[in-house]
Amino acid sequence: MTRTILRFLKNRNGGAAMEFAIVSIPLFALILASLQTAIVFFEQQALQTATTKAARQLMTGNAQQASDTASQYQNVVCGYATSFTCANIMVDVESASSYSSISTAPLALTYNGSGQVTNSFSYSPGGPGDIVILRVMYNWPVITGPLGFNIGGTNGAAPGNFLLVGTAVFKNEPY
Repeated sequence: MTRTILRFLKNRNGGAAMEFAIVSIPLFALILASLQTAIVFFEQQALQTATTKAARQLMTGNAQQASDTASQYQNVVCGYATSFTCANIMVDVESASSYSSISTAPLALTYNGSGQVTNSFSYSPGGPGDIVILRVMYNWPVITGPLGFNIGGTNGAAPGNFLLVGTAVFKNEPY
C-alpha cells in the first residue's frame, strides 16, 4: 500500500491538465466579467447618444411646437434608443429659468416588491430660453458571473440590473 501511494505521488502524467483546471476557473470568470463590463459600457454610450439626439428635439422646440405629451416624447427617445426595450425606458424632463435653479442631483429610484420602478417622472420641456435637464434611464439586466462577480443592484438599480443614465443639460433655442 505504501508503494502504491509513493508511485501515485511520483506520477507526473496529467499534471498540465490539473494545473489548467485550477487556473481555468478564475480565467473564465475574468473573461466573463470583462465581457459583461464591456457590454454595460457599450450600452451606456448608446443610451447617452440617444439622450443627446432626443435632447435636440426639445432644444429646437420641435417637441414643444408639436405639443408632445410625456408618452409621445418617450416614443421619440425610443426611436433613438434602438437596442433598448421601449417600455422600460424612463424619461425625466425638468426645466427652469436659470442654470443655478435646475436640480442636477441624481434621481433616487424606488422599487416595488417585483422590482418595478414606482417613481413618477416629470415632463416639463420649458419654453424658449429655458434651461432643461433631460435624464433617460434604463435598468440593464446583468448576469452574475462565477466567483461572485456582480455589478447588478448597484447605483440605484434593481437587483440583477445596472442602472444606465443618459443626461443632457441645455438651454432651449429661441424658437
